Amino acid sequence: MPANDTYVSRILQVLGEDPGKVVMVGRNVTMTAAELAGTVRSAAAVLRRRFAGGPAPVVGILTVTNSPATLILRYAANLVGATAAHLHTTNAVDPNDRLGLDALRRIVEETGVTVLATDAENVDRARAVRDSLPSATHLAALGRLGLDVVDLTRGDRAFDESTVAVDAGADAVVTYTSGTTGRPKGIVLSFRTRRGFITGGLQQADRATYLATLPMSHSSGQAADDTLASGGVVVLHDGFDAGAVLDAVAEHRVTRLLVSPSQLYLLLDHPAIDRADLSSVRVLSYTGAPASPERLALAAKRFGPVLLQVYGTSEAAAISMLTPVEHGDPALLGTAGRPVFAEVRVRDETDGRDLPTGGVGEIQVRTSYGMTRYVADPELTARTLRDGWFHTGDLGFLDANGYLTICGRRGEVIKTNGIKIYPAVVERALMTHPGVAQAAVFAVVDGDRVEHLHAAVVPRDGHDLTGDELREHVATRLSGKQAPARFHLRAALPLTGIGKPDKARLAAEASG
Repeated sequence: MPANDTYVSRILQVLGEDPGKVVMVGRNVTMTAAELAGTVRSAAAVLRRRFAGGPAPVVGILTVTNSPATLILRYAANLVGATAAHLHTTNAVDPNDRLGLDALRRIVEETGVTVLATDAENVDRARAVRDSLPSATHLAALGRLGLDVVDLTRGDRAFDESTVAVDAGADAVVTYTSGTTGRPKGIVLSFRTRRGFITGGLQQADRATYLATLPMSHSSGQAADDTLASGGVVVLHDGFDAGAVLDAVAEHRVTRLLVSPSQLYLLLDHPAIDRADLSSVRVLSYTGAPASPERLALAAKRFGPVLLQVYGTSEAAAISMLTPVEHGDPALLGTAGRPVFAEVRVRDETDGRDLPTGGVGEIQVRTSYGMTRYVADPELTARTLRDGWFHTGDLGFLDANGYLTICGRRGEVIKTNGIKIYPAVVERALMTHPGVAQAAVFAVVDGDRVEHLHAAVVPRDGHDLTGDELREHVATRLSGKQAPARFHLRAALPLTGIGKPDKARLAAEASG
């Protein structure tokens, strides 16, 4: 690639085509294309001047996640070939969830952050982290926050990025996600990969208006990149509120949304849904966890042919998709669609052999859009990336037509009643009950180390459910051996940082 043919330089090129257009709305801020491009270039110029002659800095971004600053600081860092590391949260669903100081300090150290870019809401936390570190770390912000904070708005707004050579294989972005052990994992993506993500936006004829409610530090940030590359508009919300989303869609004529399945259900169940103006929506994507086929059928009927399911991971990006047209086929709603942008194989967990059609095994992926490595964890990298294939840890199978079905995580398979039980299969059966809004199936281990099948269920409004009723429903849909031994009726399910039911917490509470 040319010296600076990065995804940021391409976005700036598109912004320059219509400088007066409003391209970002959020947090009481409205930015035109010229204002966004000028602020990015100003911050890049200051970073380049301050660190000229040395290695490119690693810029840690500690800002309100869904704010213009998060995007601007990432773009500025990447424009000068620096690595941008998102520090505020490991949560891919809730932008208001934030890391504690100890976790922040560890991440800053292991990523080698040299510039801690922050904002007024987080500057005190940034100072606390800086003061606890043995090595010098500079503070910076988009404005004046004190004599110890470099003002990135005082640079050359006409900064020429073509003077900066950027290695396509170098580290562009580090995003931390919640690990199953509780220790966050830092996922490294290269400039080449980030450049590949916006290909769709550059080729898109229609200009999208994207409503961002998921954290901009994760996949929602990639959607924002793609939107700006299409010449579109990004509308920033501090989090997900179904009523606020419905209002924003009508006010801003939103064409594109990205939500978790549980958020899709909240939209579907909102009392204002039948009078909401959703006529502008062209794509309503959902991702993060398997969704209920029955709920998807209702959503497809209510929202029209706009639903797009994306199965993917932070490490491998999009793996498979179920298109809006395919949502019209009830037989496909239990699948995760067909592979896109990636090769997918399903292998036996024990001996590693390729499984035939219908065989349940680990889903493995080979893609050009995957991570380079995990930060400071070569052992995990070696276990996960083998011979060019990413081992997802997800279990599933491919059917004769190439559609992928997810059965759950490798560590979630429950052995009880003499058989292997895949929680996702039982959850899908529970969700066919008209009184069930959400369900999570998990194991509780007794004192004899015997696993017992439990289910946490959120009833839909107006439905009184009993364990016997639900047990009979599962037994009828699947078999008696796959019916949970105990049901826990709850007002809501606890969620992990990636928006999936927190089964470890559910199991701990059930055991207690």
